[in-house]
Amino acid sequence: MRLSEQFESRFAEMLTHYPTKRSVLVPTLLYLQDEIGYLSDEGIAEIAQRLELTDLEVRNVISYYSMLTTRPRGKFNVQICTNIACLLRGGEELLEHCEAKLGIGHKRTTADGLFSLEEVECIGACSWAPAAQVNYDFHENLTPAKMDSVLEKYKNAQ
Repeated sequence: MRLSEQFESRFAEMLTHYPTKRSVLVPTLLYLQDEIGYLSDEGIAEIAQRLELTDLEVRNVISYYSMLTTRPRGKFNVQICTNIACLLRGGEELLEHCEAKLGIGHKRTTADGLFSLEEVECIGACSWAPAAQVNYDFHENLTPAKMDSVLEKYKNAQ
């Protein structure tokens, strides 16, 4: 599997910061996912080989973390928090609004591949609930109208 120079540079750098190769597994998986869009069978095998792990060991870690996926996501992964603080301030309604606006449900991707939608437990923005995360960008104190503006911003940025 051929990966970018940026990935190779990050991988080499990470190895110098951790006591064992296994310790770089999660950050390496995140970088790989950013690079190819999801964790493919080929990518999993590549990372397992580099870190001297089995494919199963890598897959076990992937299955634990909700931010890691073995299925392609949209260019913009929209995560709506519905944990208690967000739930009490409209998180569930925000999720339902996004489902209707995008025409997709939980862990689904729009037909054009632009957006994926996920309901998540917590993104650590309880003081600014309801909150959402799009890729690595946080959006807080949301209303359906504000969320429409957020989605429009990403749609226009493509």
